[in-house]
Amino acid sequence: MTASSRPLHVEGLQSLAENYDLILCDVWGVLHNGVKAYEAASNALTRFRAKGGRVVLVSNAPRPGASVGTQLDGFQVPRSAYDAIVTSGDLTRLAIQERIDKVVHHIGPPRDMPIYNGIDVRFGSIDEADYVVCSGFDNDEEETVEDYRPQLEAMRRRNLLMVCANPDLVVERGHMILPCAGTIALAYEEMGGEVFYAGKPHRPVYERALTVASDLAGHPIPKGRVLAVGDAIRTDIAGAVGFGIDALMIARGIHAEELGLHKGDLVSDHVQDWVDRQPVRPIAFTDMLSW
Repeated sequence: MTASSRPLHVEGLQSLAENYDLILCDVWGVLHNGVKAYEAASNALTRFRAKGGRVVLVSNAPRPGASVGTQLDGFQVPRSAYDAIVTSGDLTRLAIQERIDKVVHHIGPPRDMPIYNGIDVRFGSIDEADYVVCSGFDNDEEETVEDYRPQLEAMRRRNLLMVCANPDLVVERGHMILPCAGTIALAYEEMGGEVFYAGKPHRPVYERALTVASDLAGHPIPKGRVLAVGDAIRTDIAGAVGFGIDALMIARGIHAEELGLHKGDLVSDHVQDWVDRQPVRPIAFTDMLSW
């Protein structure tokens, strides 16, 4: 199967599993929705691993992988569902360490500060900073990009680099769709600012995840044996296609409302048509991740 073929509607992972040695799986929108975990998704990944496959969770969370693991423990996502976690937060930490002699200005909520743990960072105002790390909105339920416009204008006047610790534009939290750091970064880019995106859909996070998986396996894993699983066309599917690996799209995720999928609805021909029309396409799609 290739990404140029018409995407298949599959009932679950089982019909695809034998074609792959590694799954790079999104977290938010696939394993949980920010409020509750999806037990069937964890079960599917656990069964894939039981058959000898590897699973690396690849998240745009602006926090280290260890912090995401602790969060997943709280959701009761079993450790049997994955081998490792790679996050945009991990790549952001690398970007910070590469600029250890520079002053950083942080944009984002206090909950994202673990991104700096163990790093001797010097913080400063925008006027003092050499670059900016943006991890999200201080209050994503009330703020919009316009609340950050004065800061972005001040950054642009000084030609500061922005490191975007979460390239997602929006995220699903329960029944709400909330903006992410990617929205702020996109606005800065549109103003002519320079942005380094630490996560999906950009290559560095996939390269790191594949390296981690290959190290765990003890041998290189070819891209043709890798399947990405995610719910967002712009990040999960576009990132997989751009990296040259297959993708399975979860329909009942970030695009559920756009697809008209309400509780109890079944994936329909309308979903097939929508997927067919996308500029980047998965090899297959399913309702929610299950075996």
